[in-house]
Amino acid sequence: MKILDWYILKRYLFTFLMMLLLFIPIGITVNLAEKIGKILENEVPFPAVAQYYLDFTVYFANLLFPLFLFLSVIWFTSKLANNTEIVAFLSSGVSFSRFLRPYMIGASIVAAFALLLGLYLAPLASKGYNEFRYKYLKKNSNVIETQDIYRQINDHDIIYVSRFDPKMKRGNKFTLEHYDGNKLEYKIFADNITYVEQDTTYKLTNFVKRIYDENDEVLESIRRYDTLFKFDLDDLTPANYMAETLLYGELTRFIEKEKKRGSSNIGRYEVVQYKKWSLPVSVFILTIIAVSVSSIKRRGGMGVNLAFGISIAMVYVFFDKVFGVMAEQSDFPPLVAVWFPNVIFGMLALYLLYNAKR
Repeated sequence: MKILDWYILKRYLFTFLMMLLLFIPIGITVNLAEKIGKILENEVPFPAVAQYYLDFTVYFANLLFPLFLFLSVIWFTSKLANNTEIVAFLSSGVSFSRFLRPYMIGASIVAAFALLLGLYLAPLASKGYNEFRYKYLKKNSNVIETQDIYRQINDHDIIYVSRFDPKMKRGNKFTLEHYDGNKLEYKIFADNITYVEQDTTYKLTNFVKRIYDENDEVLESIRRYDTLFKFDLDDLTPANYMAETLLYGELTRFIEKEKKRGSSNIGRYEVVQYKKWSLPVSVFILTIIAVSVSSIKRRGGMGVNLAFGISIAMVYVFFDKVFGVMAEQSDFPPLVAVWFPNVIFGMLALYLLYNAKR
């Protein structure tokens, strides 16, 4: 049976690789055709464009990884079925579970690659991809929060800025509250706060500090006040794609820090975190579905299997996107949003596998 295992395993990996090599150039071509006007208009250097499309390749592959795998397995398994090779295998006494074993070995290899891609390679590519987009292609788009910024910066201090200008590193209507346990010890007000990068200080205008004593309140007022704070304005307003650019350990620490700060984007960050683990699991689920669907020779040939496979793939993407958006923009649990499609399609995989064995 080793000959059968190697035959299917090589076809599994080779077809998946060919699918990647086929669709990635198409994706690059479509993207370049759409962005070429802005690239020429902004006179982007060629090395920057080349690096962007290298990052785009990894980003694009990670984004559509399950679809490429699903279609490739349906494609070569349907060819085996149409050539009656599967019938010959099963007629020789090989069980369907035994026939499925090389597929699972191939899925394990691809899942390991998907895990490596999600934990290490994709974050690095995402950083370059997004930085290029917002530097050259979407110059006027805000990539950070600029309105009503509310953060807990440590165990004792909470700050608020009504409006923030990232270019000037300047905020309006700034307040800082300092607590000792549940007791408010003092509160700082300022019309403006500006970060002075040269000496890492903050310049506050119309500075007011109200100190709360047990029996009295002390009020200090200064027209201009320079001071030090234990935070950087850039840290308080991370880019909305920040989670995608961090390695897994960095991402975990980043989410914990943002939770303490009261960030409103925790759902978005946790979706990115959980998808790093759900994607490798989806490799096994989609492989089982693809084999169960395409291992039977059907009237209409490979086209019927591909049409059915594409339909399932589109439903999977639909579920993944809808629940992801729900988690990012509402109180819907990110863990449920990320794993729900895998649970539903996992049950579908078991059902199809049961009927395929029969």
